Amino acid sequence: AARARPARGTLQTAAEQASQLTRRLRDALHRALAHLHLGQVVLASVGATAPFVGLFGTVWAIYHALAGIAAAGGITIDKVAGPIGEALVMTAAGIAVAVPAVLAYNVFGKWVAGCEAELEGFAHDLRELMLQQG
Repeated sequence: AARARPARGTLQTAAEQASQLTRRLRDALHRALAHLHLGQVVLASVGATAPFVGLFGTVWAIYHALAGIAAAGGITIDKVAGPIGEALVMTAAGIAVAVPAVLAYNVFGKWVAGCEAELEGFAHDLRELMLQQG
């Protein structure tokens, strides 16, 4: 979508052409990087919270095991095995989600840093080219 030109006499139009170009390139760079960083926020959130969700499931399953033992009046393997197995599955599920999210966050972070360097270099070169021609 085309952007409307700023009104005459505003701070945006008062600066020299080189300053306006620098500001516009910087703003475009920041918008592009904001889109890239959004994915990192999601991965960081998943990587940070998944182990706690798994831990909550573990605690819940152990609670059910203890409730089963209390209802039976004694410890029997059939009252303990199922809930403890559920606890182990919940723990494994939390880890299985968190580890790939953290690894992807690190890979994505390196990729975003490379993109940022490329975009900054391109913006600098484009600014210099535009100023030479204008």
